[in-house]
Amino acid sequence: MSAASRTPLSAAVAVATALLLSACTSGGVSGGGGDTNFIMGKDGISTAEKGKRDPAPDLSGKTIDNKQLAVSSFKGKVVVLNVWGSWCAPCRAEAPNFQKVSTDLKAQGVQFVGINVADAKESSALAFEKTYGVTYPSLYDPSSKLMLRFKKGTLNLQAIPSTLVLDREGKIAARSLAALSEEKLRSMIDPVLAEK
Repeated sequence: MSAASRTPLSAAVAVATALLLSACTSGGVSGGGGDTNFIMGKDGISTAEKGKRDPAPDLSGKTIDNKQLAVSSFKGKVVVLNVWGSWCAPCRAEAPNFQKVSTDLKAQGVQFVGINVADAKESSALAFEKTYGVTYPSLYDPSSKLMLRFKKGTLNLQAIPSTLVLDREGKIAARSLAALSEEKLRSMIDPVLAEK
C-alpha cells in the first residue's frame, strides 16, 4: 500500500480515535476556521441566513440496517441530520425527543436522518435504535468519513451529538453542537420549516 493510499484511511482512523477518546461532549464551539456564515444564538443554536448558506456535502452510503441512502434524495424537504453514537450518554438522552419530533413533523415534510459514528458494530447502533424506538434511517459511519466531508468550521468532530437542519434546497440552515431538548429541537426546525 503506497503512502498516498494510506492517507485517507489514516485520517479516518485518526478522527474515529479522537471521537472515541473524547467520548461525547455536551457542547462545543465550531471546529477550526472556515467561514460558514453561522450566527450563534443565545440558545446555543447557530443559524445561517437564507442566501448565505453552504450546501451539505454528499451524504450517502449504507444505513445501519444495511440499506442504501442518499440524503440528497430528500431535496424539497427540511432535513434534520443528527450525529450520534450508541456509546454517547447525551445521545441517549435526546433520542426520545428526536423520535417524537420526527413523528410529529413527518407529514409537514420534515425528514430526520441519523449519522451513526464510531460504533464498531452495527449491532450496537441497531440496539440503540430499538431501545429508544428510533424509526428514521441512520447512515452507518464507523470511521467518521462522512463527517470529514463537511466544510471546515461546520461541525466540531468531537461534539457528539451534533445536529444540522438543512433547508429544502439541501443547504445548512441551522446547527447545534450539543444535545437538544424537544423544545430546542423544535425551535431549530420551525423557522426553516416556515420558509417559502
